[in-house]
Amino acid sequence: MHKRIAWIALSAIMIGGLILAACTPETVVETIEVVVTVPGTGETEVIVVTATPEPVAPTTFESGDPSTLYYASSSEGVDTLDPAWNYESEGDAAIRNIYDQLVTYDGTSATSFIPSLAEDWEISEDGMTYTFYIREGVTFHNGNDLTPGDVAYTFRRGILQGGTWSPQLLFTEPILGIGVYDIAEVVAELEGLEDIYSLEDDPEAVAGADPDALMTACEMVMEAIVYDDAAGTVTFNLSTPWAIFLPTLANSWGGVIDQEWSIEQGTWDGDCATWQNYYGVTSETTPLRAVTNGTGPYMLDSWNPGQELVMVANPNFWRVQQNVPLFEGGPVGPSIERIVQSGVQEWGTRYAMLQAGDADFTDVPRENVIQVDPLVGEWCEYVIDTGDFECQVTNESAPLRLYRGAPSTNRTDAMFVFDVNDDGGNPYLGSAQLDGNGIPADFFSDIHVRRAFNYCFDWDAYIQEVLAGEAIQSIGYMLPGMLGYDPEGPHYSYDPDMCAAELQQAWDGQVWENGFRMQIAYNTGGLERQTIAQILQNNLQAIDPKFNIEIIGLPWPSFLAAIRASQIPLYISGWQEDFHDPHNWAQPFLVGTYAYRQRMSEEVRLQFLELVSAGVVETDEAERTAIYQQLTQMDYDLAPAIRLAVATGRHYQQRWVGDYYYNSIYSLQSRYMTLTKQ
Repeated sequence: MHKRIAWIALSAIMIGGLILAACTPETVVETIEVVVTVPGTGETEVIVVTATPEPVAPTTFESGDPSTLYYASSSEGVDTLDPAWNYESEGDAAIRNIYDQLVTYDGTSATSFIPSLAEDWEISEDGMTYTFYIREGVTFHNGNDLTPGDVAYTFRRGILQGGTWSPQLLFTEPILGIGVYDIAEVVAELEGLEDIYSLEDDPEAVAGADPDALMTACEMVMEAIVYDDAAGTVTFNLSTPWAIFLPTLANSWGGVIDQEWSIEQGTWDGDCATWQNYYGVTSETTPLRAVTNGTGPYMLDSWNPGQELVMVANPNFWRVQQNVPLFEGGPVGPSIERIVQSGVQEWGTRYAMLQAGDADFTDVPRENVIQVDPLVGEWCEYVIDTGDFECQVTNESAPLRLYRGAPSTNRTDAMFVFDVNDDGGNPYLGSAQLDGNGIPADFFSDIHVRRAFNYCFDWDAYIQEVLAGEAIQSIGYMLPGMLGYDPEGPHYSYDPDMCAAELQQAWDGQVWENGFRMQIAYNTGGLERQTIAQILQNNLQAIDPKFNIEIIGLPWPSFLAAIRASQIPLYISGWQEDFHDPHNWAQPFLVGTYAYRQRMSEEVRLQFLELVSAGVVETDEAERTAIYQQLTQMDYDLAPAIRLAVATGRHYQQRWVGDYYYNSIYSLQSRYMTLTKQ
């Protein structure tokens, strides 16, 4: 009995040795000597055991739900789903997947374009006439056929709907004239008003304008965008050559809508006699805020503002029916059936979702990369020469893949509001006086204040502590490498002595004598933006404790509304380029979107406008370069903002998500159709 137990025990040792060998990651040969008692004899003998284990299969990564892609966003989500009004990244992500544009980007290229809803196009020799041949056999999500009339209505309505906060200013300028950013300016000029900006964003004033001026303004738009259903064409007659017109069309605000359906929802009826009644809607009041009807690969399933947006694959997607790939070698339709975009502001929750596999990808703040990097098993480094990534597996069992090093097309800056909108009860201004307990509404109209805040910002601390050292300080308003960008150009550096010297001159010495108290706002969940505010807060306090900054986090909708209303004296906001050209940074930062939100003085804005207008129409590269360098110098001299830093990209995702590709224009969310999941 005991002999048998001994034999079994030794056999177990041998088997255990085989099991241990099988766990070895490489194929190895195990040889061991075992002394055993031979049953029935009492004798012992030595047995040599040799085992060649099976190699261990590589770790595979499979999702528990391959039919659904889960994106956990750090923001509160979409502001509006109206492609003519949305001008922020979360809405852009949804709109790009629900709506199609006339043209689209050619794969990874940010400067090459291929057909989409237009199967072809022609450009006149003078660069002022663009004719698009509209694709036949395309249907909207509700089953209606796409027509050239729908395309023309899309852009006419967008321009006439107006609003200086909407992206339609990108079309208004080439169609109605350089420096014209809103249809209300045209009406004011036709009326002969001295201040051509006096009607902007004022629906009542526009509705009450001279009827002849209203009719003429509308007819100008109608004549600039014409269609021919019989010929299947839509023609844009521009007011000036505009080399960046195709990239402008290729983005979410070029999403084509169904005219019949849109009118049923309550949008403009297409009649020039009524357009003024639809001018100046907001992102909240547009009839297309929460309803969609595009031709894109995904359809809106549900949207709970501030929490979750769900899209489902379009079963009648025209690319699938006509076998038209998104780009050469790309897919013809989506492989993932359902997309869920959730607003999850708290980083700890997003991190837990990433760890557990409940999020396929999420926004990872730079200050948290050290926490996430141990989960990375596959590192993909961007190669500038090829414009692609080279990947290497470093840990078979780690669940994440990291794409790192791609040039970024977005950044964050701190914006000064020159004349805060103060209705007598603005909480962000404190006492609204220079008495040590507040600031006046026009605090940042003083150049010495703006320069002081620039000198009091520590870029090195920001780049190292917040951006993991993977960034460079911004030189002016545009991205590194662009036409006219000079890495040695004028820029501010952290200099407490110069900060103090400028504060001593500000407001004729009142700032230095009395001090101030003010609020800086950022969107909740944006720790990077909060840290930017803290750097300013600490450095100003170090000069004198009477320089007080209070930092407040606002929910995204409230933050966006306060920015648009110009209520916050200094706010921290990001910008993602719309197309890859210096004009796309000069225009919004110096004369367009941010200039309006910052309520720059006309004196400052018009100085920028002259050069911005000259740069966009100049065809000689050397001349354009000189113009944008002049603008960089002017941006430094006038200091309308603190130009912070541009980081290289980092994108983390689960290794079961495949077919990621990089185009500098797109955020990842813009490419749901190309992604796969196993």
